[in-house]
Amino acid sequence: MRLAAWVGLGTLALDQATKWLVVDGLDLRGRLAIDVLPPLLNLRMAWNRGVNFGLLANEGEITRWALVALALAISAWVWRWVARAGEGRRVQAAAGLLVGGALGNVIDRIRWGAVADFLNMSCCGIDNPFAFNLADAGVFAGAVGLVLFAGRGGGPAEGRKGARSPRDGGGPLG
Repeated sequence: MRLAAWVGLGTLALDQATKWLVVDGLDLRGRLAIDVLPPLLNLRMAWNRGVNFGLLANEGEITRWALVALALAISAWVWRWVARAGEGRRVQAAAGLLVGGALGNVIDRIRWGAVADFLNMSCCGIDNPFAFNLADAGVFAGAVGLVLFAGRGGGPAEGRKGARSPRDGGGPLG
């Protein structure tokens, strides 16, 4: 789990550093928009009080703290599952990305009451109205990595008596 910890801390640190640099350092909060390499990469300030694409954004303080609790619970579950399953390096890296990204967004919700999203990418005549941050990218990449690599073998659990994959109930509660 050492790899998961380092990847998670790196993801969290990179996410928070870019938020500090862009939101505070470049004053995106006040400027609202900065064109970097239009239309491929733009900085657009967006405060996400909900979940993906702003769902549940108008539900108030209860939703804010419920999303903090949910992110912490899912992070703890993923961490415990990967630790108990004895998965290999790819799964540990994926877990670190997911947990580090989730914790980055938790810090935003506690600090600002919303997640600071600012990366906007468009291409090929498609105008993307949505913004995201590095924590979101970590959560997405980590989730994809867990789906692709978990339970595929290659970890210390392979060949160990009683070790089970998530497919056969090897999660933290299984």
